[in-house]
Amino acid sequence: YMAQKELAKYVAEQLAPLGDIRYIPMMGGWLFYYQDKLIGGIYGDGFAVKDTAASRRFMPDCREEVWEHTPPALLPCTILEDREKLCEMVAAMYPELPEQKKKRRKKDGI
Repeated sequence: YMAQKELAKYVAEQLAPLGDIRYIPMMGGWLFYYQDKLIGGIYGDGFAVKDTAASRRFMPDCREEVWEHTPPALLPCTILEDREKLCEMVAAMYPELPEQKKKRRKKDGI
């Protein structure tokens, strides 16, 4: 999907003011992380974000019309073109997102 790759670059550019954004290809789409927390991804032909209180507040017009192959608990992003609002939303979502699971390390001597 060349179009998906272009969309991934565009989303990354829109989120660039936040810093610490990374995106990785995954299962025919792209996953986006902000400060190591999953915020959303590209599924099919659109960008979707985690369904949180903040994402609903910033996108009250958003319906849970998910695309084919979109996991549950994601909302189609309706404010992608508005960089400032998008970055505000992601920053507001951050505290509402679950912590990344830490890989367990064996403790010394145990």
